[in-house]
Amino acid sequence: MAGSFPEAGLSRRFLRDETVLVLALSLGASGVSALISFIGSVTRPGGLKDQAATLNSSAAPGRPWLDLAWQLFGITTALVPVALVAHFLLREGSGLRAIGFDRSRPWPDLGRGTAIAAVIGSTGIAFYLAARGLGFNLTVVPEDLPDVWWKYPVLVLSALQNSVLEEVIVVGYLLRRLDQLGWSPMAGLVGSSVLRGSYHLYQGIGGFVGNMAMGVVFVLLYRRWGRVGPLVVAHSLLDIGAFVGYALLAGKVGWLPTA
Repeated sequence: MAGSFPEAGLSRRFLRDETVLVLALSLGASGVSALISFIGSVTRPGGLKDQAATLNSSAAPGRPWLDLAWQLFGITTALVPVALVAHFLLREGSGLRAIGFDRSRPWPDLGRGTAIAAVIGSTGIAFYLAARGLGFNLTVVPEDLPDVWWKYPVLVLSALQNSVLEEVIVVGYLLRRLDQLGWSPMAGLVGSSVLRGSYHLYQGIGGFVGNMAMGVVFVLLYRRWGRVGPLVVAHSLLDIGAFVGYALLAGKVGWLPTA
């Protein structure tokens, strides 16, 4: 069959449709949602920095056990697209190891991921504060959960979920499919990076630009190493630092904006 992949017997059209459906069920849909949210923010009276974007909030205020159930439900169901991607990659006979999301190199992944987080973390905070100060960004509130025993474990789980979902789909899976569909490396880099920026647009222009720049770095590192493992580690550390750090510091230090 013309345009097919012998190892899986899949046509280009099949892979294209599969990719569109995966994105429509996950971060592509989040990009559309973020765009609608951004339009709502810029058309609302007042500046962007006077508005807030809350990332982790209570799902059942005043009912901690029900709230916990909703939090865990949301984290678990958000990972279903990752399971779907794993299924599609297994169909090719490789699974998630094809994109370097396995336990074959734990220490190099950990070391590289920690180094990436250290560099991007400090730069990212400075960029966010500058973008907000210039009026290009909403005030990001990483968490607004009640002070209950499960607060910090849920924040860590939420960070891990974000990291696995984004790096597996937006870097590993998407770049693999775009390569198979004949996209050039530069087109793949642009597509992946713009997608990453798009679903952060709810934070404002700063969130879009900052995350798109991070996407460029992550794609280049993935191309170099062939593994999303270090990227998942880096993203996890960044989000854990943001979520837990905000919970510990909000209202206690003057440089950290709060809603």
